[in-house]
Amino acid sequence: MRYCVWAWSASNRGRTYGDYRPTLELVAQLRDSLRGAVYGVLGNHDSITMVPDLEALGIAVLLNECIAIRRGEDAIYLAGVDDAHFYRADNIEKAATEIPERCVSILLSHTPEIYRQAAHAGFDLMLSGHTHGGQICLPGGIPILLEANVPRALGAGPWRHRQMVGYTSVGAGSSVVPVRFNNRPEITLHRLVGGVT
Repeated sequence: MRYCVWAWSASNRGRTYGDYRPTLELVAQLRDSLRGAVYGVLGNHDSITMVPDLEALGIAVLLNECIAIRRGEDAIYLAGVDDAHFYRADNIEKAATEIPERCVSILLSHTPEIYRQAAHAGFDLMLSGHTHGGQICLPGGIPILLEANVPRALGAGPWRHRQMVGYTSVGAGSSVVPVRFNNRPEITLHRLVGGVT
């Protein structure tokens, strides 16, 4: 069974309002090529009014909630929070309420800015984006500006905070200016492998 966890941003909008129909058309084309269940969260350029259309495409938008992905007797709890950057509509406590202790839990958040709260809530893994890895970087991928209130180490790629592991995708798009410098775009595939007990 395959699952796709996807955090998108309506980057062609460039503002926090506007016509999102072109974005939905592109998402519909992409969704047609994805097999299995698809889960996502909203970002700072996404409108709550998009949710019914996204869910009609077969994308479960996690709005401060969690679902259990089961395979036989085992389960992974996947939680998602609403935008924590611009709208500040995130509620980690609500998203984590249904997660039993000692179960594997993953948090989807458009931005890594809530990494402290996520670690405190006991999440094992946090997947995020938003930063574009700085988008315009010095040689070696050192971001000039992250547009997120996080240490540079959390701005791109794998990281750890306390017992929680995280990954911040630099994404494939751009924001404000259509350029990336010393910062290659990425679409990341994470493969979860069970540990030995």
